[in-house]
This record gives sequence, C-alpha cells and structure tokens, in this order.
Amino acid sequence: MNDQPRDTGTGKLFDDVSAVANTSKESGDDTLVAKIWSPFRVYFNGRAKSISAVNGTGPFDVLPHHHNFISLLNPCNLVLQTGSGETSIKISGGIMHVHKNAVTVFLEV
Repeated sequence: MNDQPRDTGTGKLFDDVSAVANTSKESGDDTLVAKIWSPFRVYFNGRAKSISAVNGTGPFDVLPHHHNFISLLNPCNLVLQTGSGETSIKISGGIMHVHKNAVTVFLEV
C-alpha cells in the first residue's frame, strides 16, 4: 500500500501535500467557481471573487483557493462578489460545499 498523498481528482501522486493546493494557484486566477441552486432553480452559476454567508459560528467569507470544507448555512443574505458587481440571494438555510476552488450551495434541502 502506498502512503503518499494523491490528488483525489486525478489520482496523481504528490510528494508534498502542499503541491495539491498549489496546482490551482499556479494559474493566478483570482476567482472561484460558484453554483447556488435548489431542486427547482439555479440562482447563480459562474465565477465569483468571494462568497459571504452565515453558519452556526457566525458570518464568514470564502475566497479563491479556500480550504475544502462543508457547512450548514443559517438564514442570511448569501452575497457573491463578481466581476460585474455584487449579487445577494436571501436564503432560509442550506448546505455549502467548498472543494478545489469550487463552491456549491444547496438550498431548500
């Protein structure tokens, strides 16, 4: 069994865990991919500079190259900063998943 870390997307072996995080940073992109959706509607699907929300510990921001995590969201205004301005979506709660510079928010679940 090989104990070296792997990129779960490609299965490629890495000698250093930080190499996984740096692969997406090398492009110099200052945005992340965001999809905000419910079973019946897509509220946003595109690139964003940041996403602000509220969970059980308080308000937080997700910026490009954020660490991977998953969180339950409290009722709040979900705010996305995009290249063309600010988009605000009033939510009654949801689930946020951040993985490899992509943020998915599931609403009405």
